[in-house]
Amino acid sequence: MAISYYAQIDLIGFLPQYAVFNYFKTIYGALGFGALETIAFSLALASKYNLLQRDVARITFEKEQEKQAMLATQNEILEKQVSERTLELSESIENLRATQAQLIQAEKMASLGELTSGIAHEIQNPLNFVNNFSEINVELLEDLEAHWINQSSPGNGTPEFEILKNLKKNTEKINHHGKRVDSIVKGMLQHSRQGNSIKEFIDINALCDECLRLAYHSFRAKEKSFNATFETHFDQELPKLKGIPQDIGRVILNIINNAFYAVNEMKKITTAISGPDPATSTPYQPKIKVSTKKEQQNLVILISDNGKGISNKIMDKIFQPFFTTKPTGEGTGLGLSLSYDIITKAHNGKITVTSTEGKGTEFQIIIPIVEEELIYKNLAVNPS
Repeated sequence: MAISYYAQIDLIGFLPQYAVFNYFKTIYGALGFGALETIAFSLALASKYNLLQRDVARITFEKEQEKQAMLATQNEILEKQVSERTLELSESIENLRATQAQLIQAEKMASLGELTSGIAHEIQNPLNFVNNFSEINVELLEDLEAHWINQSSPGNGTPEFEILKNLKKNTEKINHHGKRVDSIVKGMLQHSRQGNSIKEFIDINALCDECLRLAYHSFRAKEKSFNATFETHFDQELPKLKGIPQDIGRVILNIINNAFYAVNEMKKITTAISGPDPATSTPYQPKIKVSTKKEQQNLVILISDNGKGISNKIMDKIFQPFFTTKPTGEGTGLGLSLSYDIITKAHNGKITVTSTEGKGTEFQIIIPIVEEELIYKNLAVNPS
């Protein structure tokens, strides 16, 4: 059966070049074509076959390249999505861990607060008797001493009179240290007080200004001759801070009180060295500076003074409970410890201190600003 021309063209796509040549040589030789015509025709067909093979290879290569590019793009998109989801998951895990740690710490502090409160109350009752009766004994001994002195018979130098004076001194010491223990117990009760743990939006600038003036007038009520200058540098663009107002105010007030105490002690030291006459030397000027600012996603409160400073030897101890640099009876050592717990544990912030002896001290309170606080600020600035 004769094979059509188009069938022959289709057939050569499946044959190697030498087979194509032999095939057409046989066919066209039988039809009477010459050897040259058969060779020329076969070579033309073989060239066409090569072109087709190259086109097929090129198309196949291009499709493979397109496929690889598509796969690479899809892989890149998937990797990006996986990275984003992983980051979100990591942030969620960190938030959960932080929340869990805060809850655990809150439970511990609540239990510790109840225990401390119970112990403080148990100490407070017998302590009140010690203080009250020591005060009464001091008054009785003063009356007895006055009566002894007013007696007509000489007895001031007798052993009995010396015992009376020693007994009065001992009773005064009992009363003095009893009052110190009483201040420590009150500090423990304040430290363990639960209070209102509901967080509200706070105007930090107004709170700092209020605490500064309150501390100044309170200190002047105790030290009549005390005077100091104070500066305020408040960032007017601060967002409202979500926190516990009473606790934040307690921290600021405590640090400012310590600052006034430090500059007052420095004033006494410089006066004792240079003398009270300002004409003979440059007078020392107590100065307190309070400023606020926003750094990245943190609200920062800076409280500095030009007081006598803190020694490097005790710098690591100032936030420890019951540690104080003040003389006996003037400090409980719980103020900074309480402030540290309020900032770090209740508000997830941090509090640091830098100081140079003879030049001054600066406390830095850093509290993170949550997204909700920024939204509150935007609503306050641009109300709808």
